Amino acid sequence: MGPRYRSVAVIGTGPSGVSAVKALNDEKIFDTIKVFERRDRVGGLWHYDPIPDVFHAPGWSKVAQNEIPSKLPALTPPVPEDTTARTAIYDHRDSNVGARAMAFTHTPFPEVNSAVSVRQYGRANPSRPFRVVAAYLEDLFRDYLHLVSFKTTVEKVEKHGDKWTLTLRRSTTLHDNQSSDYWWQEQFDAVVIASGHYNVPLIPDIAGLRHAFAAHPTKFEHSKSFRSANDYVNKKVLVVGGSISSADLVADLHAIVQGPLYLSLRGKNEALQAAWDLPNVTVKPTIVRIDTSNTEVTVTFSDETTVAHIDKIIFATGFQLAYPFLTPNPTTPNNRVAGFYQHIFKIGDPSLALVGQVRAAISFRVYEYQAIAVARYFAGRNAGDLPNPQVQDLWEVERLKYKGPTSLFHEIKPDFKEYFDFLRELAGPPAPGTGAYWLPAWEDQWAEQGFGVLGLKGRYWRALKKGAEEGKKEEATKAKL
Repeated sequence: MGPRYRSVAVIGTGPSGVSAVKALNDEKIFDTIKVFERRDRVGGLWHYDPIPDVFHAPGWSKVAQNEIPSKLPALTPPVPEDTTARTAIYDHRDSNVGARAMAFTHTPFPEVNSAVSVRQYGRANPSRPFRVVAAYLEDLFRDYLHLVSFKTTVEKVEKHGDKWTLTLRRSTTLHDNQSSDYWWQEQFDAVVIASGHYNVPLIPDIAGLRHAFAAHPTKFEHSKSFRSANDYVNKKVLVVGGSISSADLVADLHAIVQGPLYLSLRGKNEALQAAWDLPNVTVKPTIVRIDTSNTEVTVTFSDETTVAHIDKIIFATGFQLAYPFLTPNPTTPNNRVAGFYQHIFKIGDPSLALVGQVRAAISFRVYEYQAIAVARYFAGRNAGDLPNPQVQDLWEVERLKYKGPTSLFHEIKPDFKEYFDFLRELAGPPAPGTGAYWLPAWEDQWAEQGFGVLGLKGRYWRALKKGAEEGKKEEATKAKL
């Protein structure tokens, strides 16, 4: 018996793409597996780009696609660079997920720590330097390099009849050393989208922000653009947002900025409270207005207080979910992906699947489980079957009631066991004579291991506060002598 779908395209070679390619290849049943990656290497967001993404005005969205030539294949002048492909990595970035739970079940991470993490969290801590993570992904993909087309952007994915048509664009250099873009199309029975969701910065539409950005563009940035604390020494800085990226920024900047480091929070995440309690941090409520003059930027908060003469506003406000190449586009105005059962299978047409469209779910491991469930479904080998579309629709309705219509819809926490068990049961046993394997049963310790880095961060932040307080006492004692 053959597979449900004989030819499969995979979009992306980050951790979710690596998971998908391995899972599909392990089934040893598909006629064609082809992979498309817009960068020149495997690893997705785990590579360092020294020049960061540019700041976009609020409301900007990566929805306008490049104009596709009327006849394909075609050669055209190169289109402008899509800066959203640049990553958020900075030089001393370590993983926020503990290595034992983060690693794929088939391959552990090397036991390597950065000097920064050893100083902050101790020896043999569970974080891993980004270069170790990137090398881990590249090593795992070595056997599949023949399947991938690098420097290839997927411009459009659309269903025609029973085939998915991918419109593709690859950067190339001709014999006269002129750069060009080569456009063409390919067709597949099924598509796995594994392009990630940490690419397009989400900027809140605050009154006055567009005008202020136009007048003073260098004063605004997203946390994706952070590269070095050196850029903020003796600057008056406001950080916006209450996520882990915001907490990391506060820890890096609180002691080096001019005056207090201002932090605008919409709500409070108790797990990050130790960062907000650091010395020299002034917590403010949400921003209601940004005013500008020829020389300065002033921010007004919801409690009617203001901060003037700001040098930098850093938005640690997350990312837009962006699948602009997919027709029709499934993203909603509330930053949710609609119409995908269990965040994976397109309702009504499971030949289109997402891998990696979840949050707070212990990456990379959850990608592995999603990918194997997809691969075995595509192969026609899964132990269970998907429910009918009506039941899938009902799942989405109930999920909306539970998690709401925003990107939190895709948050797996705290239901780790239920979600991993569902994926394991759907995947079922490996077929004889393949490279596939049983997915291990969920272990409660994985959650503890996965979020262990956050606990170490909290301990480090509290130590910073204690050290600063002891330093002040020592200075006061010396002053009395």
